[in-house]
Amino acid sequence: MSLVVVPFYQKRHKHFDQSYRNIQTRYLLDRYASKKQASSQSSSQRSLTERSSSKRASSQSSAEGMTCRLCAKRMSASEEEEVENENRYRSLAASYGEAKRQRFLSELAQLEENVQLARTQARNKLDKYFLEQTVADNLALERSSFEDRLSRAPEILVRLRSHTIWERMSVRLCFTVQGFPTPVVQWYKDGSLICQAGEPGKYRIESRYGVHTLEINRADFEDTATYSAVATNPHGQVSTNAAVVVRRYRGDEEPYHSVGLPIGLPLSSVIPYTHFDVQFLEKFGVTFRREGETVTLKCTLLVTPDLKRVQPRAEWYRDDVLLKESKWTKMFFGEGQASLSFSHLNKDDEGLYTLRIVSRGGVSDHSAFMFVRDADPLVTGAPGAPMDLQCHDANRDYVIVTWKPPNTTTESPVIGYFIDKCEVGTNNWVQCNDAPVKICKYPVTGLFEGRSYVFRVRAVNNAGISRPSRISDAVAALDPVDLRRLQAIHLEGEKEIVIYQDDLEVVPSAPGRVLASRNTKTSVVVQWDRPKHEEDLLGYYVDCCVAGTNMWEPCNHKPIGYNRFVVHGLTTGEQYIFRVKAVNAVGTSENSQESEVIKVQAALTVPSHPYGITLLNCDGHSMTLGWKVPKFSGGSAIIGYYLDKREVHHKNWHEINSSPVKERILTVEGLTEGSLYEFKIAATNLAGIGQPSDPSEHFKCEAWTAPEPGPAYDLTFCEVRDTSLVILWKAPVYSGSSPVSGYFVDFKEEDSGEWKTTSEAATPNRYLKVCDLHQGKTYVFRVRAVNASGPGKPSDTSEPVLVEARPGTKEISAGVDEEGNIYLGFDCQEMTDASQFTWCKAYEEIADEERFEVHTEGDHSKLYFKNPDKIDIGTYSVSVSDTDGVSSSFVLDEEELERLMALSNEIKNPTIPLKSELAYEIFDKGQVRFWLQAEHLSPDANFRFIINDREVSDSETHRIKCDRSTGMIEMVMDRFTIENEGTYTVQIQDGKAKNQSSLVLIGDAFRAVLEEAEFQRKEFLRKQGPHFAEYLHWDVTEECEVRLICKVANTKRETVFKWLKDDVLYETETPPPDLEKGICELLIPKLSKKDHGEYKATLKDDRGQDVSVLEVAGKVYEDMILAMSRVCGASASPLKVLCTPEGIRLQCFMKYFTEEMKVSWYHKEAKISSSEHMRIGGSEEMAWLQICEPTEKDKGKYTFEIFDGKDNHQRSLDLSGQAFDEAYAEFQQLKAAAFAEKNRGKVIGGLPDVVTIMEGKTLNLTCTVFGNPDPEVVWFKNDKDIELSEHFSVKVEQSKYVSLTIKGVTAEDSGKYSINVKNKYGGEKIDVTVSVYKHGEKIPDISAPQQAKPKLIPASTSAD
Repeated sequence: MSLVVVPFYQKRHKHFDQSYRNIQTRYLLDRYASKKQASSQSSSQRSLTERSSSKRASSQSSAEGMTCRLCAKRMSASEEEEVENENRYRSLAASYGEAKRQRFLSELAQLEENVQLARTQARNKLDKYFLEQTVADNLALERSSFEDRLSRAPEILVRLRSHTIWERMSVRLCFTVQGFPTPVVQWYKDGSLICQAGEPGKYRIESRYGVHTLEINRADFEDTATYSAVATNPHGQVSTNAAVVVRRYRGDEEPYHSVGLPIGLPLSSVIPYTHFDVQFLEKFGVTFRREGETVTLKCTLLVTPDLKRVQPRAEWYRDDVLLKESKWTKMFFGEGQASLSFSHLNKDDEGLYTLRIVSRGGVSDHSAFMFVRDADPLVTGAPGAPMDLQCHDANRDYVIVTWKPPNTTTESPVIGYFIDKCEVGTNNWVQCNDAPVKICKYPVTGLFEGRSYVFRVRAVNNAGISRPSRISDAVAALDPVDLRRLQAIHLEGEKEIVIYQDDLEVVPSAPGRVLASRNTKTSVVVQWDRPKHEEDLLGYYVDCCVAGTNMWEPCNHKPIGYNRFVVHGLTTGEQYIFRVKAVNAVGTSENSQESEVIKVQAALTVPSHPYGITLLNCDGHSMTLGWKVPKFSGGSAIIGYYLDKREVHHKNWHEINSSPVKERILTVEGLTEGSLYEFKIAATNLAGIGQPSDPSEHFKCEAWTAPEPGPAYDLTFCEVRDTSLVILWKAPVYSGSSPVSGYFVDFKEEDSGEWKTTSEAATPNRYLKVCDLHQGKTYVFRVRAVNASGPGKPSDTSEPVLVEARPGTKEISAGVDEEGNIYLGFDCQEMTDASQFTWCKAYEEIADEERFEVHTEGDHSKLYFKNPDKIDIGTYSVSVSDTDGVSSSFVLDEEELERLMALSNEIKNPTIPLKSELAYEIFDKGQVRFWLQAEHLSPDANFRFIINDREVSDSETHRIKCDRSTGMIEMVMDRFTIENEGTYTVQIQDGKAKNQSSLVLIGDAFRAVLEEAEFQRKEFLRKQGPHFAEYLHWDVTEECEVRLICKVANTKRETVFKWLKDDVLYETETPPPDLEKGICELLIPKLSKKDHGEYKATLKDDRGQDVSVLEVAGKVYEDMILAMSRVCGASASPLKVLCTPEGIRLQCFMKYFTEEMKVSWYHKEAKISSSEHMRIGGSEEMAWLQICEPTEKDKGKYTFEIFDGKDNHQRSLDLSGQAFDEAYAEFQQLKAAAFAEKNRGKVIGGLPDVVTIMEGKTLNLTCTVFGNPDPEVVWFKNDKDIELSEHFSVKVEQSKYVSLTIKGVTAEDSGKYSINVKNKYGGEKIDVTVSVYKHGEKIPDISAPQQAKPKLIPASTSAD
C-alpha cells in the first residue's frame, strides 16, 4: 500500500477520533471485537459445563461431559436389564419410581447451576460497563481540552483537475483537504448535490487519510458538467471544482491524423498567471472558399475555471505569423468560443490557420488549412490576381513594390503586370507603368513627399487583365536612410563591374522529384526536392490532375514556402497525378516531373477499437461475448481480435486468447460463478494491434435460466436513405425454453425517451426495412427476440443513425453483358485496400457457388447468375466494408427477371431484327403480294418461303425475289384462289442469327383476302371500258339543294350517260353532262319524301357498260336532311316577332325548311310541345311558333334550335319587357280589327259588276248581306239616293236577302247603282253598272260579268 502523508495530530492522537481511520480499518476493528467477545463467552460456557459433568458422572469420559442424566440412567437400566433379566418384571415398579426421582434431582441441580452462572455473568458485565464509562468520561474531558488547542478551518492542499474522457469510460476526481474537526465533504454536479442512492453504481465516494475521491463509472455524454467539492467544519468552508468533458463516439474520428506541416509557432511572451484547463469541443476543419466570399473560422471551448475577470489569451496564426485585427479580419474570444472572421477573402488569406489558447497551464492549439480559389475572371481566360503585395525602401519620391505571381494552370502564361497607385483619402487610381513589367518588383516614382499612398497590381496575359490584388498598406513618401543594394561582378582578368542585384534575377529552376503518399480518405501528402537554383524563392505552386484526363487544377492559390504540402478536397478512390513549380519575383519555373499515379485512400494504420461488447449467454462457468467490427480498419483487412478480462475492482487485466480470434463471438471459459467481470477487445491487422476498446459493462457470471430468449446482437445498418433504412441483426445465442419465432424492432429519436415498435406483428426475418422516418433526424434502435414464452431481453441500443442519404449515393444496376450473362453491378469509389464487396440474398451472404458467381475488379463488382430461374426472384443487397456504410439493394421481381432473360436470350441466340413482319398486299389486278423487311441482310443471307409446311420456290405461280441491300423479301401470286388457304412462313438465316415470321390466313381472314383479291380483279376488268371512277354519292349545296355526283373515266364521244329513278328515265331541265370533264351532277331542289327512290347513273358504249346506284331512303335520306339542316341552321336569321289576330308569332327565316328537320322550340330553357296555346309550324322559307292568346306567363326567352346530327344551331329572342308589351298591344289591335272585320256589314255575294238589259224588262238586283248587328242597307244611283216608287222598289227579307227591282227599264235607268251595307263596325259599298239597250239593237260588246268588288267603309265614316 502506498504511504499517505497525514497531519501530525492524526499520527499522535489516532485514538481520539475513529473518523481518522478509513472504512476498511473500522470494519476490521469491529470484526475483531465481535470475535473476541464470542470466544470469551464460549470459554466460560465450556468451563461451567465441565464442572457440572464431573459432579454428576465421574465414570463418563471427557468426550461425554455434556450427556444428560436421563440418558445415563437409561444406559444403566439397560445394563441392569441384561444382568437381572429374570427379576425384571418384579422390580419394574420400584425401578420406575427410582428413575423418576433421579431425573427430578438432576434437573433441579442443573437449574441451580444456570441461575448461579447468570448471576456471575451479569455481575461481570456491570463491572466492565462501569469501568468503560469511567475511562470514557476521563478521555472526553482530556479530548475536549485538546481539540480546543488543535481546532482549525478546512484547507485544500491538492485541488481538483479537469478531465476529458470518452463515453463509457470511468473517471476519478481527487482532492486533499485538512482541518480539525475533520471536514465534512459534499460533492455537487452543476450546483446539484450528488446522491449515491439516486443512481446506484453510478458514483462512488471515498475518504481516506484526508484524500477525497469521486469516481464516475461508465460516463456518458450527460455527465459533461462542472463538478464541485465543498469541505465544511465548524470553523469554515472551502470548495474546489473541475470540468469533466465526455466525448461522444471516439470512432467517428479518423484513426490516422493528417501529416503535420513543418511550422514552428512562436511562443507568446506574456502568459496569464492563472492556471486554466482548455478543452476544444468543436473545431474548424479544412475550408475551401473563393475570393470575395466571407467566412468565419470558429472553435467552441470549455475553459475551466470560468472566471469573468481573468481569461486565457487567444492568438491566431497564419503560416506561423501572428495575426492582428484589420479591416479584413475580425477576432472574437468569449462566451465559450473563439472565432476569426473574414469580410472579403483574398488569396493572401490562404494558409494554415492555428488557434492557440495560452495560459499558465500550457498552450492548447488547433490547426487547419484554408484554401482560397481565384474568383471568376473579368475576361474569360484572364489570369488570377497577384497576391502578397509589399512596399519596400520607401523614399520621398519613390517606393519599391513587390508581389507574388498567380498560379496559371489552365490559363495562358502571365506576360507582365500593371501597377496602380492611389493617394490615401481619394479614390483615384493611376496606372504607374505604360507597358507590363515582367518581374514581380517595380519602383514607383513620381511620389509627392509627405503624402501617403496605397498600391495594387494586376496581371496580364494574352486573354486579358486579371482582377486587382488586395490593396497594400498605406506608405508615406518620406526620406529614410538610403540603402543602396550593390553587388560586384568579376569579369575575365582583373576587371569588375558594379550592377544592381535586380539585373541578375532569373526564373528559378524546376523542383526535383515529386513524391505523393497516402494520408486520409480525401487528402494526399505531396513532397518534392527543392530546385537547384532557388534564388529569392517566394514559394511553390502544386497542381493536380485526375489520371488520364490531362486537366490540371491548382491545389494552392498562394505560394507555400516549404517543400511538403497536404492536398485536401480530393475524391476518395480517384487516381491523381501531381506536379510542382517554383516561384520568385521574376516568375514561375518550368513544371516539375509528374509524380506517380496515386489512389486517394487513407494511409495504412492499425484499426480502431471494436465496440458494442455484449453478453450473449452464461452458464455459470463461462460467458459468450459478441462485439462489433471497428469503424476503421486502418486500410487493411482485420486479421483477428484479442480479448482481455478482469474481475471488477481488480487492477490487472488477464489475456484470454494468445492467438487472434477471427470470429466476432467467443465463449470465455473458467470463470467463477457469482463474480463480476469486465472485458476489453483489440483488433489487429497488418499494421499491428489497435487500441483496445473501452471496458465493457460489468457482467455477472450466473447461469441464464429464463424461459424468454436472450438478446439479439450485432445490430448493423445499411441502405440509409432520406426516409428509410435497413437494420440487420444476429439471432440470440441463448434461445430460452423454446425456439425463437420472430423479432420486434423498436426505435426512437436519439433525444426522446419513448420507444416505438415498427409493427404489431413480429418479423420472422433477421432484417427489416424501416420506412416513414423523418429526414435529417437521428434515431437509435433495439431488437427483442420472441419465443413461446414471450419477448426476451432487448439488445443493446444501437449507435445513433442519421436518416439522410449520403451525397453521391449509388444503386445496384441490373444488366446483361456481351456474352448474354445476367448480372447485378455496383460501383464504389470510396474503397480502400481493405474494402470488400459482400453480396447477399434476403440479407444472407450468398454462398451458393453453383448458382452465383461474384466478379470484382477495382471499385466495381458484379454478381452473375449462372442459371437464372424463378427461384432467383428476391431482394439482393451489397455492402462495402471499411467505408462509411456504402450499401444498396435491388428487388429482382418476376417481370424484371423475364426482361433480363429475354435480353440474355437475344444475345445468346441472336435474331435478325425485322423492320416489318410478314404481311400481304393486294394489287389492282387481284394479285397478292406477301412481303417482309429485315433491318439488314448480308450477301450470304438465305431464306425460305413455306406454305402449309411445304417449301415453295420461284415459279410462274409464285414469283419470289429478295433485295439484300434493303432487306426486302417478297412473293407475288397472280391468281389467289380458295386452294391458297393456310399458313405462310418466311425463314431467314444470316450467319448465326435467325428469324422467322408467319402469317395465318384461315377462315374469315382468308375469306377477306380472297374477296378483296376477287374484287380487285373484277375492278380491273370493269375499268377496261367506260366506268365510274367515283361511284354515285351526294352532297348539299349552299343553296340547300341535294346534289348527286359521280365521276366517270375511260369514256369517248359515243358513250351514253343516263339518269334513272326507280328504273325510269329521270328527265332534267339541265343539259346532259359533259363526259369529257369526268363529272356528272344531278340537283334535287327542296328535298322531300316525294324524292324517295332508287337513283341510277349508267354508262354504255360498244366496250361495255357500268352502273352506279344510290338509294335515297332510310339512313341516306336522314343524312341528307341533317346535311340540309346544317346549311339551313347556318343561314337561319334572328327570330322575328309577327303579331296576328290570333296572337304573337315568332318566325325564323332560312334557305329551306321542312318539318322533317329536327327542330325544337324552348321557352325559358323548357322544351315546347305543340298545343292549342303554342302551335309549331313552318313553310318552305321559315319556321314559326304561334303563341295564341298570350298572357303574362308567356313572357321570357324563346330559343329556336335546329340539329344537324353533330351541332345545334340556335337563335334566341327575349320576349319580355317592352318587346312583349309592344307585341301584346299590336295583337290586341289586330284582334279588335279582325273582330270588326268579321262582324261589319258586308255583301256576301250575288251582285255582278255589269248588267245589260233590254228596255222594257224588269231588272232585279239581289244580294245577300251580313252584319252583326244587322246592317243598314242603302241603295244609290249614280251616288245618289234612290227614291222608292213603283218603278224602284227595295225588298229586305230575313235581314240578309236584299233586292232592288226596277220595273219597265228605260234608257234613263242606265247608270251606276251602288248598295251601301253598314253597321257600327263598318261596312262596304258595291257598284253595279247597268246598261239598257233598245229592242232590236245589237247587244253591247262588253266583257263577261264578274263578281262585283266591294269597297270598305270604316266604322267612323258615313256613306255619302
